[in-house]
Amino acid sequence: MRTRSGIGYDSHRLVAGRRLVLGGVELAAERGLDGHSDADALTHAVIDALLGAAGLGDIGEHFPDSDARYRDADSIELLAAALALVRDAGFELVNVDATIVMERPKLGAGRAAMRERLARVLGLAVSAVNVKASTGEGIGFVGRGEGVAVLAIATLVGPDS
Repeated sequence: MRTRSGIGYDSHRLVAGRRLVLGGVELAAERGLDGHSDADALTHAVIDALLGAAGLGDIGEHFPDSDARYRDADSIELLAAALALVRDAGFELVNVDATIVMERPKLGAGRAAMRERLARVLGLAVSAVNVKASTGEGIGFVGRGEGVAVLAIATLVGPDS
């Protein structure tokens, strides 16, 4: 068995009139994330990390925003589909670590719910899924409160080839 890691990144603009969904958890907020699907930047970054580690491309290849089937899609369902692709390629997920960078709202207790939701979908112990929070310290689009950015890494084990 061989260990492989993949990095995922996603960002979305915060806008009025949208729900704020991160890690499959809806958070109380004045603004939500703008996007073709539910714009769950945390889940999107995790999807890219999984696909990258397995050498299976990226979220845009598998779930393009040009495809009407993914309009307002639940990103947790997309995550489950991406995990199935990874498993079909002979890999098993070991852990996921992610950092959400945004000014407001503070994520606090919501992080535990995100970890639990992601762990359940990924078939992992909660201890194998980590979600951290940071701010932009007033710098750039995140620091000005215009959006959110997320980085994620996934570790897989799989065939030697």
